[in-house]
Amino acid sequence: MNTTNAANKNNLTTTQTFTAACLGACERIANEIREVKGRIFSEFKGAFQNQELMLQLALAEADALARQTEYPHLLFPLLATEKLQVAVQRQSRQQQVLRNSPIYALAA
Repeated sequence: MNTTNAANKNNLTTTQTFTAACLGACERIANEIREVKGRIFSEFKGAFQNQELMLQLALAEADALARQTEYPHLLFPLLATEKLQVAVQRQSRQQQVLRNSPIYALAA
């Protein structure tokens, strides 16, 4: 009986230690992603001028995609950079279309 209780206590301690290690690893990964997100936000902030919402949405989308993988902390920077480059190109095209629009010419 005592042997069974000691084994159960060891299993419980091992389970708690494993759980704590997993939670710690998840917290470190989440912190790494937050730090990278902040750096990428700062890097691209000038390209989006007054449209920071687009920047935040692109970062959120990249974060969501990265978290669906086994290695989100490795894939997030690449996904975020790609999403933001596409968003910058889209914004540039939209501004070019607006500049070439006949309505825009009448306003000038």
